[in-house]
Amino acid sequence: MKTPSFWKNDNLISAVLSPIGMIYGAATALRFKLKKPYQAHVPVICIGNITAGGVGKTPVSMALAEMMQKQGKNPFFISRGYGGKLSGVLVDTQKHTAYDVGDEPMMLARIAPTIVCHDRAKAAQIAVENGADILIMDDGFQNPSLKKDVSFLVFNEETGIGNGRIIPSGPLRESLKSGFKRADAIIFIGENIAKILKKTDKPVFMVRIKEENPKHQGDVVAFAGIGYPLKFYHSLEKCGLKPLYTYDFGDHHFYEKDELKSILKKAHKKNLPVYTTSKDFVKIPADFQKRINVLHIKAIFEDASALMSFIQKHIKR
Repeated sequence: MKTPSFWKNDNLISAVLSPIGMIYGAATALRFKLKKPYQAHVPVICIGNITAGGVGKTPVSMALAEMMQKQGKNPFFISRGYGGKLSGVLVDTQKHTAYDVGDEPMMLARIAPTIVCHDRAKAAQIAVENGADILIMDDGFQNPSLKKDVSFLVFNEETGIGNGRIIPSGPLRESLKSGFKRADAIIFIGENIAKILKKTDKPVFMVRIKEENPKHQGDVVAFAGIGYPLKFYHSLEKCGLKPLYTYDFGDHHFYEKDELKSILKKAHKKNLPVYTTSKDFVKIPADFQKRINVLHIKAIFEDASALMSFIQKHIKR
């Protein structure tokens, strides 16, 4: 889905929908009270968020897995596989597609083994059976089925928390108070963290996003099917690219050939290159991929050693 514009500020629509948001938040809290979580045989680290998409959880998860690998660990990702058809599988990037397992698992599997399963507890069991010695949940902060040893909430300076209300009144999946209560620490992408620091006393680990140098400079055609497309367009601008024409799609959007043909037709007419995100690229048919460029990004922790020490202190087993 596309992020509603009224989520940005308090307004009449958000106020009218606020009672539904309160019910949504209460339902999340009730799930945690009623569900007894499964304890995996290896530690579980959750990289979650409290807003509806677009904060950068997946790049952060990938960076953490690479850090774990350097420590001699064998991390596995576990993911619901949103949008995919399969469940209970170890992702094979040579065999599976985003239509099979979802877009984010296809990205994660390029870094570390990835289990896609609607049941997080079963995913953990499959991962351990395949040799995992630590599990990284990309999302799942609001899912009570699996016990987490360490939980991080990811915030992004650019997306923020909108109007601070709960879905559908605003972008929050639950109240900030309940989210901060369950989180062990905050991961913040950006620099201006003052607004978040006012609301919590949890430890904060800073992350910056590094964009790979693109092949082109100047005007481009750009499209994105992520929670907050504007964030991608700003990343292009940081690299010297100017999105002259942009096409926004809903988060996890699966592209029809006619949609791609329309974008490429515009680019050809204006003699401009086309750019999209890594998350979108894995959902594009191979015969279109050769005509579309990707802006690759990487999450970099400002103090990786402090983060690893924090995790080690919280993993008791």
